[in-house]
Amino acid sequence: MNFDEIIDRRGTHSAKWDLMESLFGVPAEDGISMWVADMDFRPPACVEAALERMRAVGVYGYYGDDASYRAAIAWWMENRHGWQVDPAAIFTTHGLVNGTALCVDAFSEPGDAVVLFTPVYHAFHRVIRAAGREVAEMQMVLEGGRYRLDFDAYDAAMTGREKMLILCSPHNPGGRVWSRDELEAVADFARRHDLVLVSDEIHHDLVMPGHRHIPMALIEGIADRLVMMSATTKTFNIAGSHIGNVIIHDEALRARFAARVAALGISPNSFGLFMAEAAYSPEGAEWVDALVGYLDGNRRLFDEGVNAIPGLRSMPLEATYLAWVDFSGTGMAHEEYTARVEKQARIAANHGPTFGRGGEGFLRFNLATPRARVAEAVRRLQAAFGDLQ
Repeated sequence: MNFDEIIDRRGTHSAKWDLMESLFGVPAEDGISMWVADMDFRPPACVEAALERMRAVGVYGYYGDDASYRAAIAWWMENRHGWQVDPAAIFTTHGLVNGTALCVDAFSEPGDAVVLFTPVYHAFHRVIRAAGREVAEMQMVLEGGRYRLDFDAYDAAMTGREKMLILCSPHNPGGRVWSRDELEAVADFARRHDLVLVSDEIHHDLVMPGHRHIPMALIEGIADRLVMMSATTKTFNIAGSHIGNVIIHDEALRARFAARVAALGISPNSFGLFMAEAAYSPEGAEWVDALVGYLDGNRRLFDEGVNAIPGLRSMPLEATYLAWVDFSGTGMAHEEYTARVEKQARIAANHGPTFGRGGEGFLRFNLATPRARVAEAVRRLQAAFGDLQ
């Protein structure tokens, strides 16, 4: 587990590194890519070994009998999250963006609205609108440097056209781990407005020390409208395997989802299945524990350096490896501070407005990279905003 290893991903069809210049104008030669949410670390050895076993056979045919794969998911959720999963409730999708799109298709109709607590993961907005649905943006309140949910305002904003709510838990980009009280309030809101609640918990394994993620499935009285989404991809840095899980215990909801999966001919790829089963193991768990400790060190280094720049504030990171930095204190327009980050510091970071209402004034930085790169990024940011010192 050498997270300090520098792996040159340029020229490997890496979206994160090979699209940096065309999307952000950050030069490939010496730019630092801190945008899209994948890590610059090798996955655990158990995942590599699973791929090697596939290569040794040398025939890449259809995957059959996924009972051991489903058992691995159930083992992980019970041992890591205290959540008992019925293996029969598991659907496998081509990642969770695909899972989200399938939920939108299964549980709403064109013209319906889907509720998002914004700012939130930009792909949600994209798939909802692409499906001919409306995004009902319910902006979170920024209070004391962290987000909270304002259900009085959300209740007042509801029109009756909303059919679904997508929750990001832990929250991306703000890094919040929602408390039990907050999750119960979300469940109450979904019941009050008769919404299907889709809980995207893809970052649930990447929780900083001192915080604990609670699966929405452990909240009482919500099972009849709850869809859980999880994946190995963020946890183990295997996003290219395009694999994710939609887990539905309610039989009526499960039947609706199964019908859409069957109609669209969805079936998983064998590479992802082998990799995910290998990852959900004691060896994978040991690797994740080491990873979280390393990410916590990167978080502390980044926050200390960025928060020392007048006008910049990095939101306290409770989960994920994504730092959400507020530039509004600089008094600069979006174009000016992004130009300093991209042109002077030569760093590619996600633009806050793409995350919806409330994202204005922010950039999102991916800290899942060797610590030397994080230190260099901090140095460059301090130089780019050096006139504010």
